[in-house]
Amino acid sequence: MSVFRFDFVVLLLLLTACGSEQNDPYPRAERGRNILYSAFTDRPKHLDPVQSYSEDEITFTAQIYEPPLQYHYLRRPYTLIPLTSDAVPVPRYYNEHGQELPADAPLAAIAHSVYDIRIRPGIRYQPHPAFAVDAAGQPLYRDLDREELRGIEKITDFPQTGTRELIADDYIYQIKRLAHPRLHSPIFSMMAERIVGLRELGAALQAEASALPSGAWLDLDRLPLAGASRIDRYTYRIRLRGKYPQFVYWLAMPFFAPVPREVDRFYHQPGMAGKNLTLDWYPVGTGPFMLTQNDPNSRMILERNPNFHGETYPCQGEPEDGAAGLLADCGKPLPFIEQAIYSREKESIPYWNKFLQGYYDASGISSDSFDQAVRLGVGGDVQLTDEMRDKGIRLLTSVRASIFYMGFNMLDPVVGGLAEQPTKLRQALSMVIDQEEFISIFMNGRGIAATSPLPPGIFGYLEGKEGSNPVVYDWVDGRPQRKPVAEAKKLLAEAGWPNGRHATSGEPLVLNLDTTTGGMGEKSRLDWLTRQFAKLDIQLVVRSTDFNRFQEKVRKGAVQLYYLGWNADYPDPENFLFLLAGSEGKVAKAGENASNYANPQFDRLFEQMKNMESDGPRGGERLAIIRQAIALLQHDAPWIYGFHPKSYTLGHVWLHNRKPTDVGNNILKYQRVDVAQRERLREEWNRPVLWPLAAATVVLGAVLLPAAIAYRRRERSTAR
Repeated sequence: MSVFRFDFVVLLLLLTACGSEQNDPYPRAERGRNILYSAFTDRPKHLDPVQSYSEDEITFTAQIYEPPLQYHYLRRPYTLIPLTSDAVPVPRYYNEHGQELPADAPLAAIAHSVYDIRIRPGIRYQPHPAFAVDAAGQPLYRDLDREELRGIEKITDFPQTGTRELIADDYIYQIKRLAHPRLHSPIFSMMAERIVGLRELGAALQAEASALPSGAWLDLDRLPLAGASRIDRYTYRIRLRGKYPQFVYWLAMPFFAPVPREVDRFYHQPGMAGKNLTLDWYPVGTGPFMLTQNDPNSRMILERNPNFHGETYPCQGEPEDGAAGLLADCGKPLPFIEQAIYSREKESIPYWNKFLQGYYDASGISSDSFDQAVRLGVGGDVQLTDEMRDKGIRLLTSVRASIFYMGFNMLDPVVGGLAEQPTKLRQALSMVIDQEEFISIFMNGRGIAATSPLPPGIFGYLEGKEGSNPVVYDWVDGRPQRKPVAEAKKLLAEAGWPNGRHATSGEPLVLNLDTTTGGMGEKSRLDWLTRQFAKLDIQLVVRSTDFNRFQEKVRKGAVQLYYLGWNADYPDPENFLFLLAGSEGKVAKAGENASNYANPQFDRLFEQMKNMESDGPRGGERLAIIRQAIALLQHDAPWIYGFHPKSYTLGHVWLHNRKPTDVGNNILKYQRVDVAQRERLREEWNRPVLWPLAAATVVLGAVLLPAAIAYRRRERSTAR
């Protein structure tokens, strides 16, 4: 009976091993701890605040670095409040002779804007070896060579750490880093137009860097920057050319977070970069969290900064925030969680399944899981499915401060120009490309059709009839209705292309769309788009390419139509309308106006509007100018205004204090997890299903028992 007994023991072990523990993807030591679990799909490339400029990166950098300002977590419209500063700075204006001007001085009279920013004393950096000092106060790890770095593979391998107080010089040092010739900050060109002396500093640093070995440390303190100066230990001054009210929004972005000089020098020691011991890999900040594990192919871990200066949960928000439970933690110290663990998930299905099992605290909704998560009500409203509601899952929706659009190259001889015929051609195409249908088919309804460059939540966006695009829509029974194809065909004929053929030569109208995979570059989407053009008997040729080649063609104006999107850097209409300003022409100015649209009337309105404040006595005047500018854009149709995407996120019942936000990214500190409730529900949802193994045991026993009896009989017969 030894064979039977062996298999029975194996099955018994399998049965006892099939508890929820074996289904849990996390180590046993993490159970019961105040940890938030999330996932990421794309590995972050840059964690250095001078270079980082993508969503997958700011997930981490915004929790570590602290610029002087931040956005109030709950208030809408988005409101700037102090973070490390003691107040939101108010600019002072000066003329070319250095005389101070009143706040309402004419724009033409303002030569410089000056911002004085005072940092609160007592803020300290996270523990880090760059701050470690000996008994004499000298850095322990300043003059390391490659031999001394032997055995050091990650930042935690350094045995000693230290800290120090945040000072004004740290912010000045980071502003200088924008001009560093080896870092290639994506905002250098724009800020060089604004910050006095930044362009000149860039040229001087370029000259210095060319005389140094590759990778050598460039001491930025050796060169002054006229536009960033120290007033005292905790106060620094930024001087800008002209008037630029939107600058305060940049002061809430990691680009303007502090970087200490000794951290920069520490990471530039020989051999550091080869071991990924860089600011791009191990950021250093004063924020509530610090990055303690960076494995971008597997796992990234943020832990509570033991030196965090402290902050409390907000007590004010919007009227509905109280009912939503978003004020329940009013006045409590932040952050609530001790650790956030992000696991890389390359595929959406495993991510979704782990969320349903309770192993991720929140999740987006992919197309594969959309029908399982939500359903559309009779009135078009979005509701959770019964399965989601039974689990206590909550749904958060918001329209993102983003736009996706199809642009015309206004330099193109067929679709470009402000003459009547090409304008009518663009208007006709704007009518027939059914954005509502696109949103329904390809986005599961997660978006709203755009009528201008401005998304909801941005000053100047209008709802209802006032916000509709009269070129594309009729207003019928209190709702916008896309104009009929017949009207678009009439416009096309007036444009010189009746039935999609040239009125004189009879040649068919063929238009070229340049795109990339991830833009409109999927076959099903392109097939749909081709059918939209076919409504007007226009032939569409799609030229798909990689992103670098696509960018090169756009830079040179070698496109006819193209597809792009834009996410808000800050919540101001200037950040969207500048995409169509003549001063930003891609070909002429190397700016962000990829359509090369240049209408002097729009440019005049934009110049008037961009330096005005949205609040205060001139807010109404600014709104009126924005309406005029949008009316021009709707008529000229340099874009086919696509859609503003909707964000759908799901959170488990144990995850609290979540509110959608597009521009405030330092949100991890507000999240709270009910750990006990999570443990209980995880256990409940992941109980082992034992009956298949029990049935297998019975079947196996039925098979093995006769064999064992026969075997014993043969053994006895042989013995006799």
